[in-house]
Amino acid sequence: MNLTWLMRAAHWVRHPPSMGRVILVAVVVAICLAIVGIEWLGLWPEALTMDPKAQRGPRLP
Repeated sequence: MNLTWLMRAAHWVRHPPSMGRVILVAVVVAICLAIVGIEWLGLWPEALTMDPKAQRGPRLP
């Protein structure tokens, strides 16, 4: 850990985030975990799954 991260941690201790920000981050993390859990259980609809071939860029001649 370098000095920059220590200074940032000290700033967070002196000025903690608001309760609204904490709740917002917790909700976003919960939504992400719910999506991962649904996909892991195999309940994610096939129509919402990306096609791996479509992620490639255009072919150059």
